[in-house]
Amino acid sequence: MVRVMIEIRIHGRGGQGAVTCAQILAMAAFYDGKYSQAFPMFGIERSGSPVSAFVRIDNKKINLRSQIYEPDYVIVLDSSLMNVVNVKKGLKKKLIVNTNKKISGAFCINASKAAIEVTGKPFVNIIMAGVFVHVTNIISINSILKAIEEKFKGKYELIELNKKSVERVCELDGIKNWSNN
Repeated sequence: MVRVMIEIRIHGRGGQGAVTCAQILAMAAFYDGKYSQAFPMFGIERSGSPVSAFVRIDNKKINLRSQIYEPDYVIVLDSSLMNVVNVKKGLKKKLIVNTNKKISGAFCINASKAAIEVTGKPFVNIIMAGVFVHVTNIISINSILKAIEEKFKGKYELIELNKKSVERVCELDGIKNWSNN
């Protein structure tokens, strides 16, 4: 079997849920029968400061334990970070950005608008996990939904809001409504 490791870097601000987004993606990959790992990069960050989280997905056991320097995909939860952090550094395949603008070479979606319209709350991290599913087809939507149920076990309203947001954004109409591509 040929090794097919996919590496993802997620950029956000402290408190936006970059780590949770990474965990959901890794859990979903596991539910799809793949090996996965998710981990954050913490420093002295405070709420609102730039943070990163990482995900590896593979068809074989993952022994690598370093940060991800050349990701296949980069997910940006807050487009203002693009003025502060070189989010494209080492990028091999696709940049996925929450923005209301077009960015050349990136898949852009106004996840902030989608979050407010679908859930009434400004949280984009799980929506961006759904966008990753739509853009890459690396993880199934059913596994993302199962990961949401597991991650937020016992928090029924949070589970339902997050599942609804992923389902809506993965629908063709949802992508058309909020995408800037």
